[in-house]
Amino acid sequence: MGSYRLAVMDGDGIGPEVIASVRTLLAAINEREPALDLIPVDLPIGLAAYEHEGTTLPASTLAALETCDGWILGPLTTHLYQGAAMPNVSAVLRKRFELFANIRPARSFPGIAALYSDVDVVVVRENTEGFYADRNMLAGSGEFQPAPDTVLSVRVVTQRACERLARAGFELARRRRSHVTLVHKANVLRLGCGLFLDTCRAVATDYPDVQVDDFHVDAFAMHLVMRPTDFDVIVTTNLFGDVLSDLSAGLIGGLGLAPGLNAGHERAMAQAVHGSAPDIAGRGGANPIASILSLAQLLDWLGTRHTDLAATNLGARLWTAVETVLATDAVKTPDLGGKATTTEMTEAIVEALQAT
Repeated sequence: MGSYRLAVMDGDGIGPEVIASVRTLLAAINEREPALDLIPVDLPIGLAAYEHEGTTLPASTLAALETCDGWILGPLTTHLYQGAAMPNVSAVLRKRFELFANIRPARSFPGIAALYSDVDVVVVRENTEGFYADRNMLAGSGEFQPAPDTVLSVRVVTQRACERLARAGFELARRRRSHVTLVHKANVLRLGCGLFLDTCRAVATDYPDVQVDDFHVDAFAMHLVMRPTDFDVIVTTNLFGDVLSDLSAGLIGGLGLAPGLNAGHERAMAQAVHGSAPDIAGRGGANPIASILSLAQLLDWLGTRHTDLAATNLGARLWTAVETVLATDAVKTPDLGGKATTTEMTEAIVEALQAT
């Protein structure tokens, strides 16, 4: 039996509501799936942790994360985080534990009104450096203000980060449709994007069975909107991937349907793409699907890493359960045009999972 300790961290805003749905799924899985034992480990982070412990990321949480096989993180209201006692939890964990690949799928769902009905792409985004000032320096921030009206932003691109990201993308493509698209801006950012592109192309020689093409990011955004079904796995840098993954979510019905996984060699953290939506927090209508599908990604990662078919198959079944629920108009949350509560959506998915 596969036994896994899973850290569960609520986050801010709607985080406690959508992560409660994940806990409900974990309980249902433990009750009905004898081949798996998923042990939730609740850990404090975010604004609630700051209120009680004086920091958004307690040392006890960091220590406990070391003992877990996978992590689940709710959305964060990072624009309220100020000062050394309020670090961006997601950024710290991504860099500290080298969760270098941010894997963000966008797949069309039956029953969801969207621009397209047959999208199935995955953005594999570099996660530990780039223009993001909270993870591109050994100490301090990669943004500088030498004068009141001037800001300098530093982007860090290393061959090591590009290579491991590319390998993650090519390995994923082999499990899908064997097509990788490299997205960059090497015609202008010749050194940084040039290093990224050259490194990815070098890695591609180890995967002769995978088709490879590349686009400048501005042109690719247009092509992705006009012909998304022509693409499979999109490998790109941190900032470009952040933008393109939200664009991809827009093609399938919105961020409420956009899961994400932060993966490294040793650990992975499930984290939906969407934010904490403080304006609807506490109303009971938040869409839990992105967090639930992020759990499905984590199960697939655990199954692949540990050669555990029960975990891999459960991840696939969870996707199928969500598709089954969305295929009808019976249960949809307000962002999807319905009136269902977070709890009602979760219960419907649990029921559909048990029927698979």
